[in-house]
Amino acid sequence: MLAIIVYVFVFMFGSIVGSFLNVCIHRLPRGESIVFPASHCPTCNRALPWYLNIPFASYLMLGGRCAFCKGKIKFRYFLVEGLTAFVFTVLFWRFGFRPEYFIYTALFAVLIIISFIDIEHWIIPDELSVPGTVLGLLASFAYPALQGEVSRFAALRESFFGLAFGFISLYLIGLLGRILYKKEAMGGGDLMLLMLIGSFLGLKLTVIAFFVAPVFGSLVGVPKLFMKKQDIIQYGPFLAIAAFVCVFFRDDILAYFPV
Repeated sequence: MLAIIVYVFVFMFGSIVGSFLNVCIHRLPRGESIVFPASHCPTCNRALPWYLNIPFASYLMLGGRCAFCKGKIKFRYFLVEGLTAFVFTVLFWRFGFRPEYFIYTALFAVLIIISFIDIEHWIIPDELSVPGTVLGLLASFAYPALQGEVSRFAALRESFFGLAFGFISLYLIGLLGRILYKKEAMGGGDLMLLMLIGSFLGLKLTVIAFFVAPVFGSLVGVPKLFMKKQDIIQYGPFLAIAAFVCVFFRDDILAYFPV
């Protein structure tokens, strides 16, 4: 019974965090403060009282519309709350309340913000990627087990190699795309994003994420190519999904590396 209560708490806490992530997703691309003003309707700008800002419940009770102006509220708000709650719960099931849990929930909170900004605006803010990369380096140094190391400096080295591989690998792909197709094949934000991911995952897992991301990307990219004749996709969400797969199966993946 206690275990169920803990899982419910983790799930609800994740949904609350997801509510805040929605604020970030809406405001950061517009250059607005994520603190002030308080939550408000994006259509009529009316401030939302606390009872209209309850994760899941408020959206469902209002039928996805503002209580004041009846303007439509994006389903993204409900989706982000649910996705964040799911990620927080799955990571808790995987790691418990170990330090990895808190580090990885911070990572994926940032990745969720980046992914949905990328989906809506086709941009990946460096304002998130660069500080996130620094945080990954600091987390690796402070908690070497994050990189499977005992020495702080060995963990920091692994983190640095991971971010370096993330940046350089996508840079080379972008360079090759410009040479072969005479156009951008990889956005600069994607380079910074995989650099961020690499600082948390380290070299070995970042290499795996590099190869896993295109598999997920093709599931969306190929149908788009045939149905809409669109030959580019937002790549950020697929890098985030690949990172989640690598984190969840971290121990199994690392077992295949001899060193």
